[in-house]
Amino acid sequence: MKSRLKLLSVFIATSIVSVSCFQKWILTDKELREHYAEKRSKPLFHVIENDSIKLHFVTFGADTAQPVLFIHGAPGSWDGYLNLLDDSLLQNSFHLISVDRPGYGKSQKRPKKKTYTLEEQANAIILALKSNHSNKKAIIVGRSYGAPVAAKLAAKYPDKIEKIILLSPAIDPDTEKFWWFSKFGKIFLVRWFLPERMNTATDEKYAHIKELKILKNDWKKIQSDVTVMAGGKDWIVDTTNFSFAKKMLIGKNAKFIFIPESGHLISSSRPDLVKKEIFK
Repeated sequence: MKSRLKLLSVFIATSIVSVSCFQKWILTDKELREHYAEKRSKPLFHVIENDSIKLHFVTFGADTAQPVLFIHGAPGSWDGYLNLLDDSLLQNSFHLISVDRPGYGKSQKRPKKKTYTLEEQANAIILALKSNHSNKKAIIVGRSYGAPVAAKLAAKYPDKIEKIILLSPAIDPDTEKFWWFSKFGKIFLVRWFLPERMNTATDEKYAHIKELKILKNDWKKIQSDVTVMAGGKDWIVDTTNFSFAKKMLIGKNAKFIFIPESGHLISSSRPDLVKKEIFK
């Protein structure tokens, strides 16, 4: 009993430190206002809500240009792609759309639901394309846990998707990575110390394997072009997911880019490669 309490205490202390470190990657509304105060191009904010879902997203650029839809991982929010969203070349060439995935950021329907299936997320996120009036198929960029959502969108809405770009994709149900402290994230006392998005990520993590097993039946339905990127120094998502993607996409128009020197956040470390694939 004492050893368990000691372990729990260590985890809570570690969680507090981790959250403090993590906060620097999370921008508050005030920080976002300051970020865009002097910028010429500012985000337009949108909310779509119905009886079952609430979706918050932002857009940049002309809504008559081809849409590029960004889907973040876990935890995260629309501003996880800030460097690409602020890129003037992308803004002038495309209609950029970045969502808060259901359950994250401002895409939270009350009373709060613990997890959303890939099906539910795809059905919600596809609504963001209603903000575009180009009649052109979309390019979808999905990172980490956002990658299987992108794959689900491509499988379910082939008439709306031209290409999906999967960055550090967490897609293999057999290699879902759990850490020694993962189970403590389900304890109420621990959850009380953590930000809501961290608890949402924990809940999603424990539902992820089941969802990825369901997704295995959908890969064959994908008709769009696919680009998969993985980093050799990614310690968050196992690189076996890169091999899994190759197996699932046999016979598809798919491209695979392995970057030995990159970690998990390829959109930050190699935005040049991501932009190249968008423009292709």
